[in-house]
Amino acid sequence: MTMNHANDTHSASASQGSLSVSDAHPSGSAYVFADLAAAVLDGRGAVVRWTEAAADLTGFTAEEVCGRPVQELVAGLPDELRSATKMPASGRVRLWHQYGHTIDVAFRTTKVNGSAEFLVLAAPAHHVADHENGAALLRALSSQNRITVALHDTDLTTVQTNGTPCTPDGRPVQPGTRLCDVLCAEDAVNLEAVLRQVLDTGAPVVRSSLQVSWRHEPARRHALWLSAFRLEDARGRPTGVVALYIDASDQLRTRRHLDLAHQVAEQVGGSLDVVRTAQDLADVLLPTFGDLAAVDLAKSVFDGEEPPKRLGGGDLHLRTAALAPATAVWPTGIKRGNPVPPLSDHPLLRSSQRGRTVVYGRDDFVALIGGRQVAEYLLPEDAHTVMVAPLHARGLTLGAISVWRTGRSDPFTKDEVDLMTQIASRGALAIDNARRYTREHRAAVALQQSLLPPPTTDTPAAETAAVYLPAGGGAEIRGDWYDAIALPSLRLALVSGDVVGHGMPATATMGRLRTAIQTLADLELEPDEMLTRIADQVQRLMAEAPPDHHDVVGATCLYAVYDPVTRRCAIASAGHPPPVLVRPDGTAETVGIAPGPPLSISDMPYETTTIDIEPGSVLALCTDGVVERRDHDIDQGLRYLTDALAASCRPDRALDETGRAVLADLAEQAPRDDATLLLARTRTVPAEDTAHWEIPPDPAAVSEARGWATRQLTMWGLDDLLFTTELIVSELVTNAIRYGRAPVELRLIRHDVLVCEVTDASSTQPRLRRARTTDEGGRGLFLVAQLGARWGCRHGQNDKTIWSEQIIECPH
Repeated sequence: MTMNHANDTHSASASQGSLSVSDAHPSGSAYVFADLAAAVLDGRGAVVRWTEAAADLTGFTAEEVCGRPVQELVAGLPDELRSATKMPASGRVRLWHQYGHTIDVAFRTTKVNGSAEFLVLAAPAHHVADHENGAALLRALSSQNRITVALHDTDLTTVQTNGTPCTPDGRPVQPGTRLCDVLCAEDAVNLEAVLRQVLDTGAPVVRSSLQVSWRHEPARRHALWLSAFRLEDARGRPTGVVALYIDASDQLRTRRHLDLAHQVAEQVGGSLDVVRTAQDLADVLLPTFGDLAAVDLAKSVFDGEEPPKRLGGGDLHLRTAALAPATAVWPTGIKRGNPVPPLSDHPLLRSSQRGRTVVYGRDDFVALIGGRQVAEYLLPEDAHTVMVAPLHARGLTLGAISVWRTGRSDPFTKDEVDLMTQIASRGALAIDNARRYTREHRAAVALQQSLLPPPTTDTPAAETAAVYLPAGGGAEIRGDWYDAIALPSLRLALVSGDVVGHGMPATATMGRLRTAIQTLADLELEPDEMLTRIADQVQRLMAEAPPDHHDVVGATCLYAVYDPVTRRCAIASAGHPPPVLVRPDGTAETVGIAPGPPLSISDMPYETTTIDIEPGSVLALCTDGVVERRDHDIDQGLRYLTDALAASCRPDRALDETGRAVLADLAEQAPRDDATLLLARTRTVPAEDTAHWEIPPDPAAVSEARGWATRQLTMWGLDDLLFTTELIVSELVTNAIRYGRAPVELRLIRHDVLVCEVTDASSTQPRLRRARTTDEGGRGLFLVAQLGARWGCRHGQNDKTIWSEQIIECPH
């Protein structure tokens, strides 16, 4: 498009028609952009001034535009503007460019004071939309209660923020505030150093964990996650830093409590010595739970006798059994082995003697121990709070465990009091077991260790990680279990089970069922057949139990078998929650299975469901403690679990970390039941590591099978296994042709072992026997057993497979 010059009466020189945005900038303008175009119109709508930015936007100079009606610049003037009788305040139009195309712009007008002229400001519409979206995003972030957004200039002075640091008057942080005006000096210096580095380097900080204290409340620490990014102008020059602070106190506290409960379950109770068990209990609490810890036990407990029952003050005949940490500087009156001095008859002391965990402030504790003079002898320096939990077990109070917090540590919360009660209960049972049941306790510990498999495994089929959260924070052994069992042909069995009841009877039942499953797994049964066999075992356990215990013998179980060659997983359930599948793209869903009855109900069939699984997917098996809560049913809990797994499962994140994060999200309170989560990230055997042939039902095909196998092993570089593999293939194929039924198939799989499989349509079970000297046959399976590392047979619905494995000395 080309514009004609105006006639002499309307033409304007460049010096008269040019305009700088700085000449007139209306207050309250909605557009602040580097490419903001401006023009001045007279009362008739003719252009009288034209900025360089307007020339850059349209390609028309001031000489070409000034004096002409502004409508000539507009392409397809909207009807509402064409019929307007006065200058519109704002809107959107398309302007002609000098080169013939149009530009979509948003504009705003304002009247120039003292004249009939109007100032028009315009900017590309997409820039305006970006500006509005950015403003909306900032408003949305600023309105979040748990997210604090702070904008800092290049001097790190606060320009804008929604932060309110819990001040007594509740006023927000004002613009112009420095970090040192809000935070303690040390925290402000450290945080400014981080923000300064972001400002100088441009490298963002994402989800950095930090703890700070407000200046007006220095004794309390706040856990935050910090993300910070540099702000730049249109030319890329730094203009400041934006910082996002997310309150992480609840999540970190829950994570610490989960880890602490797991540590207590693992580390306390492994010794049969009273003092050692008490020291383990004190050590495990620090530094997560407090700054100092002590365990005081009745003197009779050290001798293996029952402690006397006492209520009230006086000499309680206690002696310090354990102190932590070992490097701490304790008051002179607190030493390992020292007697605890007489205590005053304080109401909180009586409450503790009745089994409650109590928290003493400094003044209450001074009153308990007999005054300020004694406090110097028994009160740790700078201690402001102490929590005392009685060690109560089997109707006896064995002693107490005390945890101090000093300096700037936070006071104890109600959740921590509940957790401490659970920990003390478990510790008391451990101490009492060491006192009363030396042999029985050793057997129980050995049983517990043998029943809980390693939390992580790494097999060709999958890597697995399990997280186990005991009921009540780890105070009692329960009957939930998980398993990852390596099967022949690189397959993997995944098991999740839940035994009815709790305590040692449930533990014993769990151990017997796990042993039965591991034994039956060697038979390579289909999942439905496996559950049928286990249900029979539960029926036998019920028959052996006393009549009044029949209703507490039972279990639910989920059994799955994953094959990394076919990438298929067969699953069967006995009244157990279904698994959740998280695909590599992050989508997750509950696997649709046909659940059968619990294992305590016999004579009912189970059904196997087979699904395809992509490599890198995560299959999650859980017990009902993960998905069942007071406030929702299992179906809703499964939806919560599915969403949590979809959000947490990432290829670059360790499975054990994912499991802990998921349980931390779902376990807002101490669970009523055990919670077990087993995660398996699947793998696959590459196609180039497998070979498959169909064998004709002709004895002459045996030599062809040997030839196929020889060529394949040569291609794989396994020349050292040629001789033994030829013999194994020859014997297995010969048996299949001679005693089996067509079709006959041969498959080789290469990994850290070489798997040789021969499948035929016969269900005849092969048997290994020792042939007599005069026998002409009967030595085939004996040779297979001698030549390979192991061999076996598994049955499908319409066939059987005999397999043999050989160790590859140098796997590829």
